[in-house]
Amino acid sequence: MTDELINLRGRSALVTGSTSGIGLAIAHKLAACGCNIGINGFGDPQEIRRLLSNIQERLEVEVVYCAADLRNPVSIYEGIEFVADKFGDIDILVNNAGIQHVAPVENFPDEKWEEVLAVNLSAVFHTSKAVIPGMTENGWGRIVNIASVHGLVGSENKSAYVAAKHGVVGFTKVVALENARNGLTCNAVCPGYIDTELIREQIRNTADKQGISIESVAAEMLSDKHPSGRFVGAAEVASLVAYLCSDVAAGITGSAISIDGGWSAQ
Repeated sequence: MTDELINLRGRSALVTGSTSGIGLAIAHKLAACGCNIGINGFGDPQEIRRLLSNIQERLEVEVVYCAADLRNPVSIYEGIEFVADKFGDIDILVNNAGIQHVAPVENFPDEKWEEVLAVNLSAVFHTSKAVIPGMTENGWGRIVNIASVHGLVGSENKSAYVAAKHGVVGFTKVVALENARNGLTCNAVCPGYIDTELIREQIRNTADKQGISIESVAAEMLSDKHPSGRFVGAAEVASLVAYLCSDVAAGITGSAISIDGGWSAQ
């Protein structure tokens, strides 16, 4: 059954980094709206097959797995071609994949800097470059870049991540302007702390290191950044992405939309 409010039946999407977390929530939401889905990301092959089967059977859409390594431009273009061949076109591209490394600038490993920028920024360029010609030829396309609140503000010890996400916001604006008359929109979504297993693991690790409760770590994290006092749900981000992919959002392009509990308003 498709989502009653947003109908993407007949469209096809590729969501990078979608074997877990926010990306998987986005893939599920777009599929619920009737969209065929290309799943991309790392994980146990058997678990990935289960994910694909679950989406396909439950939501009655076509689902394929794209094994592209986003650190490698050649692999990216091969992956885009594979998904486009399977579906005929890629109408929607969601650049969600991201990695993080935390260290002061003077101690930041060169190889980690290059890897974070490759996955979080350069991959967004390569995937967009690959799909834009088909979208413009069809006169319809949606590119949504998951940029993070760190595309708008800075944080200590996250130089590569912040630089990459600021770059994504700027790149989003350029793609939007270049394609403003082509039926293609490009927007950035900027989440704050999301309630995912990755965040929960970070909280558990901090609690273990400091010898305090998980609840205390979570409360401190939220009080420092989220005036709302709560984490943002992955389903909330997915719903925003689906809206931006719909026809009723055709007038929204080049925007960086915060969904961060008030973090960037401070």
